Amino acid sequence: MKGNSLRKLPIGVQGFQSLRGDGFVYIDKTEYIYRLTQGSRQYFLSRPRRFGKSLLLFTMKAYWEGRKELFFS
Repeated sequence: MKGNSLRKLPIGVQGFQSLRGDGFVYIDKTEYIYRLTQGSRQYFLSRPRRFGKSLLLFTMKAYWEGRKELFFS
């Protein structure tokens, strides 16, 4: 492995902008956001603590604000 090519895990990081800007590992879930927005139902995000609910909502906010620089490297 050349240099320091390991990426940081986003443990405790809830802000989507800081996750993307500070070089953390990110798994793109924009397809799921698209699926959620195309349905005509209400959703209740019932997941355990520390399971990414807030990060998903921050990601959705950036998606709707048109923050393309956060989604494309």
